Amino acid sequence: MSPKRRNQATGSGPAKRTKVSTDDGDESEDESGLPSSSVLRLYDQDKVYRLLEPGPVVLVTTSLNGVHNVMTMGFHMVVQHSEPALVAGIIGPWDHSYKALSKTKECVICIPGADLAQKVVDIGNCKGDEVDKFDKFGLTAVRAGEVGAPLIEECLASIECRVHDKAMERKYHMWIFEAIGAWVNEEREEKRTMHHKGIGNFALDGEEIDLRDRMLLWKEYQDD
Repeated sequence: MSPKRRNQATGSGPAKRTKVSTDDGDESEDESGLPSSSVLRLYDQDKVYRLLEPGPVVLVTTSLNGVHNVMTMGFHMVVQHSEPALVAGIIGPWDHSYKALSKTKECVICIPGADLAQKVVDIGNCKGDEVDKFDKFGLTAVRAGEVGAPLIEECLASIECRVHDKAMERKYHMWIFEAIGAWVNEEREEKRTMHHKGIGNFALDGEEIDLRDRMLLWKEYQDD
């Protein structure tokens, strides 16, 4: 039913205009008919990454001509569950790892625990062409199963990846990776991951709640 016919059917008539106030005191007309909020405030849209950046900060390893490197990555997301499993990440020319990734089309995404938080930050604040980060930060590089980039033994998990799609790399520096192997370290005592809140502050995993019985449409992914 079109909006016009719905109004005729209900007798509601045109939507009432309301005033919406902004932080600087200006008022603008609004046709929704909804009341304005007394508790919400406008937020800088250029800083929404601070609100939407919930995934754990990860380390990404690459290897080129026998030289291994590791970088910190905060912008990433799951794209597809399986067949194949796909993950997206932002890696650009400003990253030393970009050259190796561009040439080899492979990497390993490693998920560190909160006990590595300071190392993760420091890794992101130095350049791989100036320092051997594995040596400097005491990380153990071990052989992967399918790619030349190393796993990191101290991380909770490592995901071997090959580039699946780079259609958005030129414009957005977004790479779509296919997960072709995965490893976990169940001996790590610290299981919490760290989540960047955008300005150098981090949140750690907190209490976990189990709502699997309510996830009625997603039972196929609940295998544990």
